[in-house]
Amino acid sequence: MKKGLFRLFYGVMAMLIILSCYSCEKDNLDVQEVFPFEVKVMPVPKEIGNGETVEIRITIVSNGNYNGNQFYIRYFQNEGDGSLRQLPLKPYLPNDLYPLLDREFRLYYLSKSIVSQNFDVWIVDGFGNEKQLNFQFNNKKLTPPIR
Repeated sequence: MKKGLFRLFYGVMAMLIILSCYSCEKDNLDVQEVFPFEVKVMPVPKEIGNGETVEIRITIVSNGNYNGNQFYIRYFQNEGDGSLRQLPLKPYLPNDLYPLLDREFRLYYLSKSIVSQNFDVWIVDGFGNEKQLNFQFNNKKLTPPIR
């Protein structure tokens, strides 16, 4: 009878060791770092005159929040001439990547042209996901004030 109890005891111990080793493999937690995001833009005017500035309000909305994720911005002027910036920063250079400090921010586009203008803005996260925004402004003919 003692031999049967010892065999049962060793059998149970062997099963517990096997189960504990198997459960150790499952201790690795999957942490999701990459979350899709959307970019929301408030409406902007359709026309801009030479020397005028348009404010562009942008919000980045993510389906999750990973603290290590950083967002960046870059832009390219397709038509016309102007500059894009966040205050109080200097104007962005085309195709250079700049870090965004907040997920809700304002851009300011200054027209330097008397023709229609078109530029693209890319919002990129630290994992290479990006969203492209396109802005088009028709030329607003400014008339001199009547004296």
